[in-house]
Amino acid sequence: MTATLLRTAADLHARVRTGRRAVVMTMGALHEGHATLIRTARKIAGPEGEVVVTVFVNPLQFGAGEDLDRYPRTLDADVELAGTSGADAVFAPSVDEVYPGGEPQVRISAGPMGERLEGAARPGHFDGMLTVVAKLLHLTRPDVALYGQKDAQQLALIRRMVRDLNFGVEIVGVPTVREVDGLALSSRNRYLSPAERRTALALSQALFAGRDRHAAQEALRARAREVPASRARAEALSAIGESRAAADAHAVATTAGGPAAIRAAARLVLDEAARLDPPLTPDYLALVDPSDFTDIGDDFTGEAVLAVAARVGATRLIDNIPLTFGTFGDAS
Repeated sequence: MTATLLRTAADLHARVRTGRRAVVMTMGALHEGHATLIRTARKIAGPEGEVVVTVFVNPLQFGAGEDLDRYPRTLDADVELAGTSGADAVFAPSVDEVYPGGEPQVRISAGPMGERLEGAARPGHFDGMLTVVAKLLHLTRPDVALYGQKDAQQLALIRRMVRDLNFGVEIVGVPTVREVDGLALSSRNRYLSPAERRTALALSQALFAGRDRHAAQEALRARAREVPASRARAEALSAIGESRAAADAHAVATTAGGPAAIRAAARLVLDEAARLDPPLTPDYLALVDPSDFTDIGDDFTGEAVLAVAARVGATRLIDNIPLTFGTFGDAS
């Protein structure tokens, strides 16, 4: 399948629409993670619908000293990958097309959620991101827009903007795509030397350590719930050693668990990576409520996000995994 390259909104609007339009927004340098988004969009749009991939390196979301100038630009390869993944069109507007009057005087504010974690590390980043997403939603007029869960805070803010400002579009999050060794796919991975890439594996390894600790805690809580309620039952189980196992499970689940233990398990991996050559330099490690990206407490139940950001050499990387609390099931 060959994707049509479009440079202006007028060209995009001139296309005949017969079904749902699904849009995948990117800054180019497409990889398998983007291809997964596009293939998912193709399934959602169906054979009668249309998939549009946007390629636009947004200057508003790069702060002073960040990598705007060296951000990879590979449009020809992007159009090819988009087409083979199922896109009908690639919309690659110029800066003047998106911001015809120069930098916009009126912008979307990300609010308090946009000042936490990534927002604290990159002031103004989320205001710029939401502003361009709002503009691209208006320019592309989709029925559904898809974003990767690797950028969990970005996805949460887009969902909040669409809800708070009554955008008539469905937002779909697509799970993170990883290399075989666990490294989350990112356009910035190409900046890493072989040695730096080995160090960068600590991001996903830290998350997996936290996930494993969480799974153990949930299993222990489930076991603690099986502690017998009656004395007769307890005495019967004691004969086969079950009461001790239940007591141990209860003690560990109630005294040594919780979000702090999950953070500690992940932090241990990051601390070890800080002693590597080249070293990992963490920006943050957080276990948060995805509705507002505030830290969760010991009594939290429901979906949470374990998120990490760090630098390896000159490259800054982010990653996260979802965890579910209070279901006594496996981490997801």
